Amino acid sequence: MSLGCRIKKNFERPAKELVEAFRGIPVANIDDNMGRIAAVDSSIFPLNPNAKLLGTAFTVNAPAGDNLLFHAALDMAQPGDVIVLANKGSMSRSMCGEIMSNYAKKRGLAGIIIDGCVRDSATLREFDFPVYAKGVTPNGPYKNGPGEMNFPVSFAGIIINPGDIIVGDADGIIVINPEYAKEIAEKAKAYHAGEEKQLEGILTRGEWPRPWVQETLEKVGFEFVD
Repeated sequence: MSLGCRIKKNFERPAKELVEAFRGIPVANIDDNMGRIAAVDSSIFPLNPNAKLLGTAFTVNAPAGDNLLFHAALDMAQPGDVIVLANKGSMSRSMCGEIMSNYAKKRGLAGIIIDGCVRDSATLREFDFPVYAKGVTPNGPYKNGPGEMNFPVSFAGIIINPGDIIVGDADGIIVINPEYAKEIAEKAKAYHAGEEKQLEGILTRGEWPRPWVQETLEKVGFEFVD
């Protein structure tokens, strides 16, 4: 097996129920329970903010502007997988558009995330399939290789391993190690329920008790001047 030009066909995926435990939880609430450092860089945005993302990482490490392995991944990935295309943050060429995204959806994949560009953006903005990217350009890609498939990749500031749980919404993308997923999901659900209760108090009674604000002001030593 040649380093830099290798494909791993099989890897361990988390149980479906473990992945589904994150459905309906806002990405922000998950990140709040992961030290607030689990999100990929904010440069990665959803073409359609209403298309929610949830699945397991199928990683591709490609040369800047080259989508040969991306095409191979579309045929090899399994339903529920999210293709994670690490493209070195290159903004020079689009890595996919309407056709490849439709093929991914038809095969039952859960989404596509690219630290690079896409095209056919007007269509993807209306598409009920999650595609995240760093930018848009009409320039097409090369198809030469090399690259690696289903090995750890560096993606927009986060290391992503094959089988990691990927969650995305309009705010961005979170990456979750399955080893800690059960605990994180439980904490994030409880946290989200607490926020929903706070919002209810604000909307129905105009109340939002936050004693920590006054306590912190006093601790820091703020002076109140009339």
